[in-house]
This record gives sequence, structure tokens and C-alpha cells, in this order.
Amino acid sequence: MTQPDNLPGFFSRLSIAFGALFKSLGDAEFAARVRDDSVGPTAAPAPAPAPAPTPAAAPLRAPTPDSALQLLSLFQREARLIDFAHENLSGYSDADIGAAARVVHEGCARVLREHFTIEAVRSENEGSRITLDEGFDAASVRLTGNVVGKAPFTGTLSHRGWRASKVTLPQLAESHDARVLAPAEVEL
Repeated sequence: MTQPDNLPGFFSRLSIAFGALFKSLGDAEFAARVRDDSVGPTAAPAPAPAPAPTPAAAPLRAPTPDSALQLLSLFQREARLIDFAHENLSGYSDADIGAAARVVHEGCARVLREHFTIEAVRSENEGSRITLDEGFDAASVRLTGNVVGKAPFTGTLSHRGWRASKVTLPQLAESHDARVLAPAEVEL
């Protein structure tokens, strides 16, 4: 079964997830919007908006799991991200979780700085009113809210977006098993 072309790829989803995680930790209103979006409407559902413009159909590429696994391994090594995500946080105070999140944040930021050059998709400040003319890059800008009709669209920039302009992952030995994200540790 094929997926629609307008779904974000692995690295886009990873970026969105990290952005949402850390913005949620620092912005309670944003966290409430994320929660409400994932729970769904409590009243009668609004009529479905018109579909957002999608890029022309392109052939699908097979994912390369080794690179994704290598990146996940880097996040584990530098930020203990997998440990943090697998931990049951229900027994910890918000202060304890916040302290752990600071360590994860610092490690993730280090990985991003060392292995990626990341720049904003849009240069305007968040909250700015912008107009998207006909032919705008629908792969770089996602329309949300009440999307009706055709461009030009005028709206408020709620997130500038991110684009990786350079990726420098370390080379792997031919015999390297990328599925081992972090080796087990045995203290002697």
C-alpha cells in the first residue's frame, strides 16, 4: 500500500517531534493545543477543510534505515534519548522530569550542531502575517486552519519550519550493525 506524497519523511517527523517536545515543555498553551489536536474535538466535528495543495506526484524512494539508525544511535549516545523515551515518568516529579529533559535537550542540540546545518524555511518572525502566492512550495510550507480556495493565501506564520542544508553523519565500517543503537554495558 502506498502512502500519500504529502506525508512528512522520517527526518521531517523527527524534527517536528523534537520541536513539539521542547516547545511543549516551555509553553503550556502550545502543549494544550497539541493535546487537544491529538484528543480531537469535544464538540461536533467541523466540516472538513479543502485539501491543501500538494506537490506533484513524484516517484517514491526506498528509505535507508542505516542512516536513520545511525542518527538514533547518536541521539542515544549523546542524550540518552531512547532511555528517556522508554522511562515510565509517572513516578517522577515535574522538576525531576525537567532536569532530565535538560540533559536530553543539551545532548540532542549537540548532535544537531555537530552533524547538521539547519536553517529556517521562512525568514519572517513567527506571528508575522505573510502571503503565499500561487506556485508556493507546498513541500516547504504546510497550510493549517481553514484552508479554502486557491492561492494567494494570507495567514499568520505559526512556525518558521526547518530545513537541513547539510548533513555530515560519520562513515560506518562495512561490518557495522546499525541495528545496535547502544551496546549493552557490563561492569566488571
